Amino acid sequence: MNAHRHLRVLAAALGVAAATRVATAQEPERGRGEVLLATTTSLYDTGLLDSLGPLFTRRTGYTLRTVAVGSGQALRMGERSDADVILAHSPAAEAAFMGAGHGRRRRVIASNYFTIAGPPEDPAGVRQAASAAEALGRIARSGAVFVSRGDSSGTHQRELALWRDAGGRLDWPGYLETGQGMSASLLVADERRGYTLTDRATLGALRRRVDLVALRGAEPALLNVYHVIEVNPAGRPRVNAAGARAFADFVSSAEVQDLIASYGAERFGEPLFVPARGREPPP
Repeated sequence: MNAHRHLRVLAAALGVAAATRVATAQEPERGRGEVLLATTTSLYDTGLLDSLGPLFTRRTGYTLRTVAVGSGQALRMGERSDADVILAHSPAAEAAFMGAGHGRRRRVIASNYFTIAGPPEDPAGVRQAASAAEALGRIARSGAVFVSRGDSSGTHQRELALWRDAGGRLDWPGYLETGQGMSASLLVADERRGYTLTDRATLGALRRRVDLVALRGAEPALLNVYHVIEVNPAGRPRVNAAGARAFADFVSSAEVQDLIASYGAERFGEPLFVPARGREPPP
């Protein structure tokens, strides 16, 4: 069994629901009173959308149906009319989506930072690296395990960008791909006592389940920005354009931005996101 396949089996054995959520993306039928949201797993795994869904229904009358996948797959769902609205954190892919006319409107809603998570003893010396890109090189040269999402998600795309900054990804036996969401990949990295690139929110949400710690701070190359995108209904009769607009307005509203500002503080000890309040965060 190759490493890629082995990790898929391991993630399933850990009981992570990511694979189940991906499967629901193949069943997109919905009524007009329902809004189908394709969202990055890193937002879903924090529980934020579970908190916002009932409030959205009370405020708008729409029922929110959520499919959690990587940002790349979420954008493809929108292109195929399999989603009404998208939450993503893959800026280059989002720009291409909008440029191709698949999106009607794109708004920033929140941000946080990626980090490299690893064992507290940090055998590869990630903390001492001058940059996140240099840190990846240290991991490779040390022979330590590095767990990649390998799924074209926003997190995976950021990892690839960091490798480019590092001069190209090195090939070593410890580089493993899960093809899974962020929670599953963190659990695999924890099991292997390895490293992974993760958003801080998901790491915070799993802090009682993993021993991994954040080894990199807030640096420009690790800025992680979330946008809401309304799928363009032109030529897509299945798309609920009114429902998509209602959700995008909802998550951009002052009420929800205030909720985002404090989300996670009570449960996880610190807020998981910085609300955008209509402004792109500075690089």
